[in-house]
Amino acid sequence: MKDLFGKAILDYQQGNYTEDIITETSISEEDVLPLPYLFRGYDEMPALEKKALDMARGTVLDVGCGAGSHSLYLQEEKKLKVTSVDISEGAVKTCKLRGLKDARVADVMLMENEKFDTILLLMNGAGMCGKLKNISGFLRQLKALLNPGGQILVDSSDIIYMFDEDEDGGRWIPTDNEYYGEVEFKISYKGEEEKPFDWLYIDYNTLQNAAHAGNMNCELVLEGEHYDYLAKLEPESI
Repeated sequence: MKDLFGKAILDYQQGNYTEDIITETSISEEDVLPLPYLFRGYDEMPALEKKALDMARGTVLDVGCGAGSHSLYLQEEKKLKVTSVDISEGAVKTCKLRGLKDARVADVMLMENEKFDTILLLMNGAGMCGKLKNISGFLRQLKALLNPGGQILVDSSDIIYMFDEDEDGGRWIPTDNEYYGEVEFKISYKGEEEKPFDWLYIDYNTLQNAAHAGNMNCELVLEGEHYDYLAKLEPESI
């Protein structure tokens, strides 16, 4: 990986902002991801993210922290102990430059011997598991990182709306993937292209089923304005 995402974030942090990130998926055309958006404050965040930050408590693990905006709010405004992890070296370097006390280059799937009260997966954070077949193992790992009484706060989107609707109200969904929410993601920045990677948009019912299969409760906390939602997952009481 070239870490173009991290390179772009670090460029912005260091005053070298001249271009935005270009994203594209297997079911959508090129789109612009403005770098300033990744550095937004609480007041500029969508309602789902605000709600998640309001609900965060105790020790927090921010998975896929990016530029660290969520972590920074929790550390500075709510005075919580936050561990911010991302596989992007550029992102983590940016987080440290912004003042985050515990930012690490790490894969959450390899973390062990640590426990948290709140695990955050924001900006379609569940997507990092790539394929629906991976969601069980993903949730099992997150569950193992929770303290008793801990919670996982995750947002995602049901992208069924992106597929054509027929006269009967059904959807024309390609059979290339096992699940319609699986997409291939591409990122380009300053003329360079990242190797495509798998990303998952999971609808709430499917997430709920996966959670229950893993002995976790799943609650729909808030629905967004465009097929997106925030969910809270907690281990079932024994």
